[in-house]
Amino acid sequence: MVSRPVPTTRADYRAFRTLTTRWMDNDIYGHMNNVVHYSLFDSAVNGWLIEEGVLDIAGGDQIGLVVETGCRYFSEMAFPDTVTAGLRVARLGTSSVRYEVGLFRNDETQAAAEGFFVHVYVDRRSRRPTPVGDALRMALESIAT
Repeated sequence: MVSRPVPTTRADYRAFRTLTTRWMDNDIYGHMNNVVHYSLFDSAVNGWLIEEGVLDIAGGDQIGLVVETGCRYFSEMAFPDTVTAGLRVARLGTSSVRYEVGLFRNDETQAAAEGFFVHVYVDRRSRRPTPVGDALRMALESIAT
């Protein structure tokens, strides 16, 4: 018998961002559609990177491309819930990083969903992998586990 994983808690994460759900996030079954979880992961990580001053979406020389992603669901969320995204870096390589994100419904302490994605950092023009820049590396190390 395979045991079900236990959800992470807020204490397992290093940085947090508050995100709002929208009316259109609910599906016909009355809960947040699974594709919305991925959008929240992406918004949480990129919003944090922008706030830290290490991502310039309009003109930066280096950008992160998602090459792998996944999600595990534990409980439902729906509009008008407020979602807190907990962020951490699980692996930091030369040009890649694995982010892990827990989505917490309202004031709940256990994650309703947990996801990950891997960014490979590339040169904006050539789209070839480049080493993570010093400022970005420092920011990522600050939330590494």
